[in-house]
Amino acid sequence: MTTLTLATRWNPIDWPLTHGPIPYAVLTAGWAALALLAVRRGRDWWRFRLPAALATAGALSLLLDVLVDGWWHPFPEGTPRYVTWWIAVALLGFCLAGYRMRRLPRRRRALTFGLSLLVLLMAASQVNIGFGQFPSGRVMLAPWLTRTDSLIADKTAQTVAAPPDKVLDEVWHAPANLPQKGTVSVVPIPGTTSGFKARDAYVYLPPAYRATPRPLLPVVVMISGQPGIPGDWVLSAQINEALDAFAAEHGGLAPIVVMPDQLGSTWANTLCLDSEIAKVQTYLAVDVPGWIHRNLQTATGRKAWAIGGASMGGTCALQLGVNAPDVYGTVLDMSGQTEPTLGTREETVKAAFGGDEEKFDAVDPLHVMARRKFPDTAVALVVGETDGEFRPQMEEVYQAVQAAGMKAKFELMPGGHGWVVFRPGIVQQIPWLAQQTGLTR
Repeated sequence: MTTLTLATRWNPIDWPLTHGPIPYAVLTAGWAALALLAVRRGRDWWRFRLPAALATAGALSLLLDVLVDGWWHPFPEGTPRYVTWWIAVALLGFCLAGYRMRRLPRRRRALTFGLSLLVLLMAASQVNIGFGQFPSGRVMLAPWLTRTDSLIADKTAQTVAAPPDKVLDEVWHAPANLPQKGTVSVVPIPGTTSGFKARDAYVYLPPAYRATPRPLLPVVVMISGQPGIPGDWVLSAQINEALDAFAAEHGGLAPIVVMPDQLGSTWANTLCLDSEIAKVQTYLAVDVPGWIHRNLQTATGRKAWAIGGASMGGTCALQLGVNAPDVYGTVLDMSGQTEPTLGTREETVKAAFGGDEEKFDAVDPLHVMARRKFPDTAVALVVGETDGEFRPQMEEVYQAVQAAGMKAKFELMPGGHGWVVFRPGIVQQIPWLAQQTGLTR
């Protein structure tokens, strides 16, 4: 996007934050601020305080790395190196500011602190570019800007279903007064059978769901990554906008998308298994489908139901595809892992199954596929071209799903690991999901 094009966009919250002039301006300002913080007259600064600031920033960075990856360990694969680097740069900015502030007048202290904030802004911007969480201010403000609707929970006697030899798109006739956009609702889905205490789920219903007669639409269950919230697919990926665009080209038809919680809290990792941690497999294979059947009118049968996710959510989707194949006939695994993990196999097996390897192997997807064939399951594997951590794992998974007889495809997307891949990835895969679930030919 050129500067001229950017300037013609009247709403600043739609300006891109991951490419174009804004991130370049932030990067330039950040490095300039760091240089101003690092340069100062006086022998005392160069001989003592500058080296002390560098040493302090290095020590704090090392301590933070030990606390996060060694003790807390919220990311099984560890914190990405580029994130660690930019955190260190931000800490250096604050350390330089702290050592400069001694004996400075109030106004110059405020200016020095402002320079450190510019360094922090630069670091945050670069991390955002790598992960792609906030491509614009609108996405960043989505938790406050996104409007949700009451769930359409009524059931009608007049429905349209596809006969065995056709897809729904071939027998559906859209009424003239069909809404242009679907609805997004936030609803509780209780763990009635599993006992799992889940956060509220998000539910997308396409425009055709409000028509009379009502088409019996396929269902896609989408799982977030870890850390994450159920609303990530709406707030960060804007999946509702992608589905609305698909519906506009298909007479209001699109899959119903249910986005349940599989974590319980943002930083938790339940592994999506039935284990000593939680019974999340039962939640996703029994409780969530049961709630959908009770509250919505949808197509039935495994061929009309799909499950997908990204990162840990992609791993989870594959697990459900092989451990609950009677529920889900289609799997979308974006940047998943070869197995559910808390960091190492030993840590995972100990926490989930008290150290019993056989119990873990009984549900681990690669072990399940080595024992059983799934010729009636379709799977799409999507991963970033430069994702050095997850691409090799996805390539191994691809070999396993092919050996298990699945109808599989493997696709690379530009980028590494994060919403920079997941957001365009789901847009690209919606037509495939619609085909696999009997919505379109």
